[in-house]
Amino acid sequence: MLKQERYKAFVDYFSKNSPDAQTELNYSNPFELLVAVILSAQCTDKRINQVTPKLFERYPDAHSLAASSV
Repeated sequence: MLKQERYKAFVDYFSKNSPDAQTELNYSNPFELLVAVILSAQCTDKRINQVTPKLFERYPDAHSLAASSV
């Protein structure tokens, strides 16, 4: 099976079996979604939803997060 055929089979499968997939993560813009997804790889979505409001209050965008000290 060619790479393009595998890709189509993958997309077709998930389109058929999960047509309206939704995330449990709470977010209001692409930056928040990106950060929440990265964090959720290390923790549960429930916990991420508990900590991100304060995180995004302090660092509302990529510039403020990048300018922060560790």
